[in-house]
Amino acid sequence: MTLRVAVVGAGPAGIYAADILTKSEVDVSVDLFERLPAPFGLVRYGVAPDHPRIKEIIKALQRVLAKPEVRFIGNVDYGTDIKLEELREFYDAVIFSTGAMADRDLRIPGEDLKRSYGAADFVSWYDSHPDVPQTWDFGNGTHAAVIGVGNVALDVARVLAKTADEMLVTDIPEQVYAGLKSKKITDVHVFARRGPAYAKFSPMELRELNHSPNVEVIVHPEGFEVDDHSMEHIAKHKTHKLVLDILANWVGRDIEGKPHRIHLHFMEAPTEILGEDGEVVGLRTERTELVGDGSVRGTGEFTDWPVQSVYRAVGYASSPLLGLPFDERDLVIPNEGGRVLGLDGDHVPNTFVTGWVKRGPVGLIGHTKSDAAETVGHVLETTSETAPSREAADVDAFLRDRGIDFVTIEHWEQIDATEIALGEAQDRLRVKLPTREDMLGARES
Repeated sequence: MTLRVAVVGAGPAGIYAADILTKSEVDVSVDLFERLPAPFGLVRYGVAPDHPRIKEIIKALQRVLAKPEVRFIGNVDYGTDIKLEELREFYDAVIFSTGAMADRDLRIPGEDLKRSYGAADFVSWYDSHPDVPQTWDFGNGTHAAVIGVGNVALDVARVLAKTADEMLVTDIPEQVYAGLKSKKITDVHVFARRGPAYAKFSPMELRELNHSPNVEVIVHPEGFEVDDHSMEHIAKHKTHKLVLDILANWVGRDIEGKPHRIHLHFMEAPTEILGEDGEVVGLRTERTELVGDGSVRGTGEFTDWPVQSVYRAVGYASSPLLGLPFDERDLVIPNEGGRVLGLDGDHVPNTFVTGWVKRGPVGLIGHTKSDAAETVGHVLETTSETAPSREAADVDAFLRDRGIDFVTIEHWEQIDATEIALGEAQDRLRVKLPTREDMLGARES
């Protein structure tokens, strides 16, 4: 008998899990449920539009969706349209790969001020996520702060600093271009509480920060400190050494006088977002010093930076899922190697997780492959055929009876073709359909 598996979340983690399942020696069928009308998750809605190289991953993911053993079922919201006990009627195992799309808090005063933003919200806007507002309030400020030293912080800083016309070659739709055109930002300040040896940028992402003809990258020498522990750290981590070398080459270099600037500040820990009349007017940081073990401590020396907006890029957080336990400290579904653990510490039968909802938002997209392999190994070891209704038609009938307007792979191909055609008309590779209604309307009857 065919092992039937539901995967909830059709981003890279879920699609990799489906791929590994179909390559196993077990006869399987996999249905990928996705709450959006489009697959690919983070690659489509979390990667900056001016990174088409990373989006090449979509081609590999698309090949998995084309497999006869895999079905894409989009525009279905887990917890609202279908619940865990209902999935168990049709599937022998359920894998959750819902990712992490919420912002982690800094937990400093002023986070709730106007124009204090989470990076995830900004990324969703410029990536035209269909479930977020179509406008963005940049205000009239000329200086913005970005808090964080990961690739998302770099993406946010780069999009804030670049001109709208530079972004027009990407897949952004008209309202994102208009929003970027409206911003007055000339200077973006990126803050890290530790030294440059511990920055989590990838070398390629960091180098690309310096490619814009309109943006100058300035690494400030204050706080650019490297101690013995820092040297031991980079000796063990090749990418961190490459990043440190790039940054060191930029310290003190000649200023070219480009119209926009990205400032990188190390050893500055944000302590408060300053406000006036409910709006951001500054960011207060405390100078830190290296302790010698990789950590830092405050020095009591504070600086107020006159910025008019703050973007917090300190990590993504997963959200709780109906019917599953949730670890409020680590913001993941509690699990052992991908097997979901109940409140009693026992395995929840035939229920699994993979990707960021399993291990937190760490690692690059490609790292989810090995993560999915671990989870799928447990699926194949511990699962037997238990679902009473075993036909794909049963699932479709259930959704139609619920009045759910679900999207098939054929529908997605029509949406995809529409976006490509919109791009060709403007000499671009693609222009995204920005709203759910636009996407659903692109389907042929």
